[in-house]
Amino acid sequence: MARKSTLHPRNQHIDGYDFALLLGHVPELEAFTIRNPTGLATIDFQNPDAVRMLNRALLKSYYNVESWDIPANYLCPPIPGRADYIHHLADLLARDNGQKIPTGRKIKALDIGTGASLVYPLIGQSAYGWDFTGVDIDAGALASAQKINDLNDLGIDLRHQGASRNIFKGVITPDDMFHVTLCNPPFHASKEQAMKGTQRKWKNLGKGASDTLNFGGQHAELWCPGGEIKFIAQMIEESRAFADQCVWFTSLVSKKDSLAPIRRILDRAKVEYDVIDMAQGQKVSRFVAWSYVGEKQRAAVF
Repeated sequence: MARKSTLHPRNQHIDGYDFALLLGHVPELEAFTIRNPTGLATIDFQNPDAVRMLNRALLKSYYNVESWDIPANYLCPPIPGRADYIHHLADLLARDNGQKIPTGRKIKALDIGTGASLVYPLIGQSAYGWDFTGVDIDAGALASAQKINDLNDLGIDLRHQGASRNIFKGVITPDDMFHVTLCNPPFHASKEQAMKGTQRKWKNLGKGASDTLNFGGQHAELWCPGGEIKFIAQMIEESRAFADQCVWFTSLVSKKDSLAPIRRILDRAKVEYDVIDMAQGQKVSRFVAWSYVGEKQRAAVF
């Protein structure tokens, strides 16, 4: 396997997919395994059933998730990239903890848009033992997440965001205190833009055209009016009301062109912030993190 040097050093998928290991845990993956032109085992990433089975094998093999599935047409996320976000968040928290990664259920994380897959809590709880709260606006996604939670006895707190206009409001209670929030926001401004993004990806990968959205996905998972800039701007605005209840607010930023306007919004908010670069294969990504809490105050919560 070729080493994926762009992944985080602690990412368990840095050496690619070990199909012998995966098949040992989930033999059903064999039916979806093909050979690439160099003879290495892989799957057809345009086949949502194949991607779902690969994720099941990855979660069972590396994250001790015994039972995992999602309904058709919900976002089936690429596990290595999602793991990278978690590991970089661990590094962010370590900055305020004497460069030591804080672990255990005393670390509280809030996942905005946790999705049907529950992927960030699954990885974060397995890797670092953090205590997760997951929030979603989609009742079907939450039902799927709750099923995964119950089948694996994970103890993740799942909350429904009942107001489509809100992000933090209505789901963070007065008694909550979080060390970090995370979010993979809908980054397209429309369904048409989402479809164009998918077509462009398949073309870059040398694949034929496909009418299937990349890795599936519902409306709220992939697009919203104004795209990720408007979503993150609203997140920054709402976060002010919860400034004393969270150490670090964070969100992925998918598009490089979104960074400049997001930086201007953060500058106007007069918060401490950072942009952390990540790279996964052909895709370069990053997340933005901001805090209303001073460095000494942050260190005191660990």
